[in-house]
Amino acid sequence: MSRRIVVLGGDGVGPEVTAEAVRVLERVARLAALDLEFVEAPVGGAAYDAHGAPLPAHTLEACRSAAAVLLGAVGGPQWADIPVSARPEQGLLALRKELGLFANLRPVVPTRELMGASPLKAEKLAGVDILVVRELTGGIYFGKRGRTAGGAFDTCEYTAAEIERVCRVAGGLAEGRRGKVTSVDKANVLETSRLWRETATRVFRDEFPRLTVEHLLVDAAAMHLLSRPADFDVLVTENMFGDILTDEASMLAGSMGLLPSASLGDAGPGLYEPIHGSAPDIAGTDAANPCGAILSAALMLRHSLGAPEAARAVEEAVARCLAQGLRTRDIAAPGERHVGTREFGRAVAEAVSL
Repeated sequence: MSRRIVVLGGDGVGPEVTAEAVRVLERVARLAALDLEFVEAPVGGAAYDAHGAPLPAHTLEACRSAAAVLLGAVGGPQWADIPVSARPEQGLLALRKELGLFANLRPVVPTRELMGASPLKAEKLAGVDILVVRELTGGIYFGKRGRTAGGAFDTCEYTAAEIERVCRVAGGLAEGRRGKVTSVDKANVLETSRLWRETATRVFRDEFPRLTVEHLLVDAAAMHLLSRPADFDVLVTENMFGDILTDEASMLAGSMGLLPSASLGDAGPGLYEPIHGSAPDIAGTDAANPCGAILSAALMLRHSLGAPEAARAVEEAVARCLAQGLRTRDIAAPGERHVGTREFGRAVAEAVSL
């Protein structure tokens, strides 16, 4: 039976990088005898321009019936002045909520050949293998908000149930890794963070007693991500903190273009996307790094399509291409030859071996 993958290219470089991820998935499908069907649908600013909404009803319906969803990026300066409810980013937030995607997984594993691209010294990066689990549907991004004559407000709200379920995801993942989980909050100031710490403590104590658990305030976590990144295994945190910390952690790998993500729920399709934005300044120039999108496709193979060997094959193909010196502009050293988005994607597809 065919497995349908909905491809949401979105805005800016999104369609360019998803095209290369699809190229790699098509190669994997042939080698692994996977029956995959790819269907494109609009989202973000492109959807607003064409249909008057950042998440058209037909796009949402297609995603609900899919095996998985691959997304590129949304947003751009040309949509800065439209109503907030219609902005491209609202389409992505709505998609996550409608699909019940509450856990965002962002792995950060620096590649030996690219350690020079990171602002940190190579010795700081040795042994770094971090998995950030970010709560995705609660917190300040979804709380009540408004404007007054002289001010504005955004409300951060969490329930114990929302915290419990994302901590269970983090705990299960940590059990299959190095057995350590770090919960990040701001419990010295915020009431939601005090609930977060109490709930996380209870879940990890009662349901994952074999794990080593530490709690860090978010400002301390930001510092330690740079001072002792190899000490982290699984890091779990709330929505806004996770958004900020994962962008910081991307610099451990050297470029946001390198990192993938998976957004998962209790059931239904997962959403897979690179962590970078739409990069409108380089859109259409064949300069975007497709690694994040391709590695997101590997996460899709692992978490939604039940093909872990194929996932490893894609990850190994990316690693081989980097080891052979293939570079896109963002990760190339000064004066070093670099290739375009399409050439890198073709090279990875050809390097896949099963």
